[in-house]
Amino acid sequence: MLSRQASHALKALLGLAARPLEWQSTHALATAHQLPEPMLEQLLLRLRRAGLLAGKRGRLGGYRLTRPARDISMEQILAGLGETLKDSANRSATSEPASSPADQVTHALQLRLERVRLKALAELSLEDLLFDLRSAVAGSDSEGGVMLG
Repeated sequence: MLSRQASHALKALLGLAARPLEWQSTHALATAHQLPEPMLEQLLLRLRRAGLLAGKRGRLGGYRLTRPARDISMEQILAGLGETLKDSANRSATSEPASSPADQVTHALQLRLERVRLKALAELSLEDLLFDLRSAVAGSDSEGGVMLG
């Protein structure tokens, strides 16, 4: 599950990815996505420190992505926000030894599921999410448009 902060940050990142060459202010992003501006500013600062965003001061400043959306993974975004990715895998690996064969199987399943989750986060890019967003917008179009590609 995504935290509320990660969800807010993703909405803003999708806005930035949709217009990658433009500098967008925190205020504009917060207004467009109905997000609390003070929280969003903190999230964007974390992502800038993580190297995912560039920041520019001034009237025409704001934020933009430092690289193409296809080169930014969910794993990098969550790590940039300080979300712990591997804690649950580490907790499972260091928990008490399984006492029965059934416990061993469920423990192995937990580890397998965690590896799959981590792999999916590493492979899923911001561009993939932007495509999903554009498809959702086209699907909700009164014309019933469909995105192909």
